[in-house]
Amino acid sequence: MATGWAGDGAVNEQIDATVKDAVERARRQLPQGPGLERCEECDAPIPAARRRAMPGVRLCVPCQEAHDQAAGSVSGYNRRGSKDSQLR
Repeated sequence: MATGWAGDGAVNEQIDATVKDAVERARRQLPQGPGLERCEECDAPIPAARRRAMPGVRLCVPCQEAHDQAAGSVSGYNRRGSKDSQLR
């Protein structure tokens, strides 16, 4: 029966679900398959150590840094609502 009140541990369940979603999203964004020997953007050689450390790598370090900065941070979903909505 719905009572309108959250059960014990509901906040922790929301936090756990948010973290799980973020981890799954990050794993989906990891490169897959064989890596490239040359950067697909600038054609610079990708060192063998980077290819071993990051399977499926497609960009050199400078291009990857630029790509990461352009992508920005993802805020995800706010499952708890705003503070204002909780105070009313």
